[in-house]
Amino acid sequence: MQKVFAAVVSLFAVPAMPAAACDLALVLAVDVSGSVDNPEYRLQMDGLAAALRDPLISEALVRGRAQIMLLQWTGTNRQRVTVPWTEMSDFEAVEKLAAAVSADARVWRNYSTAIGEALIASLDAFPREQRCKRRLIDVSGDGVSNEGAPPTGVRDRLAGAGVVVNAIAIEESEPDLTAYFYENLIFGEGAFVVSAATFEDYPAKIRLKLLREVTQQTAYVR
Repeated sequence: MQKVFAAVVSLFAVPAMPAAACDLALVLAVDVSGSVDNPEYRLQMDGLAAALRDPLISEALVRGRAQIMLLQWTGTNRQRVTVPWTEMSDFEAVEKLAAAVSADARVWRNYSTAIGEALIASLDAFPREQRCKRRLIDVSGDGVSNEGAPPTGVRDRLAGAGVVVNAIAIEESEPDLTAYFYENLIFGEGAFVVSAATFEDYPAKIRLKLLREVTQQTAYVR
């Protein structure tokens, strides 16, 4: 009887599907163009680090085993991964990432704003073998694209890679930047723009933005 039962169970058994490596692969693309002075750069980095340390955000990152990297970008041919992909395997990993972001030295100054090139560099940084449910590029910027490939020209590649682009528009010198990012930069299902009136507003706004991004669809990964 036991053999018959085992045979019946085996007929209806469904092979277990391998779990995704992570819930979210997130590129933090930070504007270091000439319109961003050093105190403003520091506000961005310290704001990002503080947001990563937020208990709600860090818990969601660990729960979803998120993978995060940081890219500094400015003009054409000036994009660099300064904090490599890091898996949020536990709270210690989140703290190490936050510390690396806070300590990240600025690479360039006094160059143009090539947003399309930043998107291309971010896309190229996603490893082919990376198995995450969601892929997201999080762009911060304080100006319109004025050099290199237009951000709208990258949309076919974004769609092919299954990548969503969100943005935070720092409107200190560009009052209509949110509208520009809405029309030209953000892309994909559920994409959105957050507005920061000044760089001083950035830390609070990036926290709200990351909270929305990492908790929106975060699921337990087993």
